[in-house]
Amino acid sequence: MKGRLAMLLVLNLLVMSFGTVGSAVADEQQTGWRSVGIDPTLWTDGPVGEGTPMNDTYQGNAIFEIEVSYSPTLTAPRVSGVITLELFEQWAPITTANMIKNVEAGIYDGIFFHRVIDDFVTQSGDPTCKSLLGLYPATSLGCGSGGTGTTIPLEHNDNLSHVDGAIGMARSQEENSADSQWYIAETEAHNLDPENRDDGGYATFGIVRDGMTHVRTIATVPTTDDPTGDEDIQNPASSAGRPLEEVQILSVQMVGASDPDGTLRFGSPDLNENTGFLAWLEEAYAVLFTGTFLIGLVVVLAGWMFARVDPPLSLEKQSKQVSLDAVLLDDSA
Repeated sequence: MKGRLAMLLVLNLLVMSFGTVGSAVADEQQTGWRSVGIDPTLWTDGPVGEGTPMNDTYQGNAIFEIEVSYSPTLTAPRVSGVITLELFEQWAPITTANMIKNVEAGIYDGIFFHRVIDDFVTQSGDPTCKSLLGLYPATSLGCGSGGTGTTIPLEHNDNLSHVDGAIGMARSQEENSADSQWYIAETEAHNLDPENRDDGGYATFGIVRDGMTHVRTIATVPTTDDPTGDEDIQNPASSAGRPLEEVQILSVQMVGASDPDGTLRFGSPDLNENTGFLAWLEEAYAVLFTGTFLIGLVVVLAGWMFARVDPPLSLEKQSKQVSLDAVLLDDSA
């Protein structure tokens, strides 16, 4: 009996120890890309600035990358590149959360830009726009009108507008119908801002930070509206140009958070100067966990030994008053 109690005590200690480890792992998984600091000084290919708050990057804002593959002209070899964007979570929390959710779900991987209009926008984000068996332009009949089925409200902020390189949400005529489709302004497109429209306008929620050259080149690929791809030739009827050769999105990934302060990359100086019990506890966490595990192991061994030296009661050591099990006797004997 004593041996069993000892074993239960040991198991309880071990469960508590591993529970601490499980919590630490869960916290690390929850943080994920948020703990990766992106150095803004590495961004060298951004849009033309307009003197708006969107020019500046902000500590902690989500950063994602679009890996693209396209042919600049019908005879040119394919080009691969990365477009880096920052999401303004402080000004468009609903829209940016929706974008992050879709990126993490992987719905944009392998789709293509289904609408490209030179000197305006390049549009994508429809999860149904994938080439069938790799035979572009063969695709689903719903390409261009698909989504996830979850819509979000139209979200405006005075700090956000259709500057060069802005990313915005596509929608139908209903204002609160944005789903998963988005577009990137290849140049400023303030005619889409709400103050310049009678239909509520369109919502922007981020901006290109690097790779703007790819955005501009994609905007001039040959399309059904402009087969020449010549930037000097403008088609006034252009409204839904489908690239003649696939402008593919290989992947879209959350990669980190903007880190102009260096807090994520190098740590906070204030935290490094912290002293006292909490600072010591943080530094000694690994040692404390190892010690807890070793103590638990010792208790396990002690419990096991205690159980082994606690022999079962034998008849030789019992008192004479011990009762034996009843035996059915044959009366005829």
